[in-house]
Amino acid sequence: MESSRIWTAALVVIGDEILSGRTQDKNVAQLAAWLNVQGIRLREVRVVADREEAIVEAVNILRARNDYLFTTGGIGPTHDDITVDAIAAALGVGVVHHPDALATLDAYYQTRGGMTEARARMARVPEGATLIENRVSGAPGIRWGNIFIMAGVPHITAGMLDRLTGTLEGGRPVVSRTIGCWVAESEVADLLRTTEKAYAQAEGGIAIGSYPFFRDGRVGANFVVRSPDAANVDACIADLSAALVATGREVTDGGI
Repeated sequence: MESSRIWTAALVVIGDEILSGRTQDKNVAQLAAWLNVQGIRLREVRVVADREEAIVEAVNILRARNDYLFTTGGIGPTHDDITVDAIAAALGVGVVHHPDALATLDAYYQTRGGMTEARARMARVPEGATLIENRVSGAPGIRWGNIFIMAGVPHITAGMLDRLTGTLEGGRPVVSRTIGCWVAESEVADLLRTTEKAYAQAEGGIAIGSYPFFRDGRVGANFVVRSPDAANVDACIADLSAALVATGREVTDGGI
């Protein structure tokens, strides 16, 4: 029966810095938690070097046996960011500059030194791709069919996943609520982790997204709680709000 089908996803983590140990990957846990809330299972993960043949092989194997494939890393402005070229090669399509991505990047960099040839590289996509909005750093993520090409920086990836919430076929409808607080994300990281862990066994699971910002000379963050179960969302929001208030902070329902 279709209703009993388990939808699956795979992740390719791309980057020499991951394999060398210079950088610790955080996107596996982040993606797994997000997919769980969507009702999709992360079935396998492969870490590959910044080599086209390695990326092509991983992409073609994993996309063939899963409903969705995610990649993280290698979509920046430098010459060794080859993910887009490698995935285009795997798909047998060309690479083009997406006009909407160029426009977004041009607007973003107007007050940040202007567009350069290197920055324009971040508008390159496999032909036929659509974009995933990035509210953090301007450079968008990329969607091509069932493939999602995302940043390696975890908080940028988090924002891209947020834009995809509830849009993947096979997933469950997701309920979300947001609260905001004038607090540095690092100061409440343990609190967020503890709260999320407390709801790990809840029906459908719970995911807490943290989105820091700097505004009016102050540091703050919005916290988004998501689950297929509205009652769990409300209970988690109540617990998280109470914990933040107990530390002397003011919480704003709906975000700041």
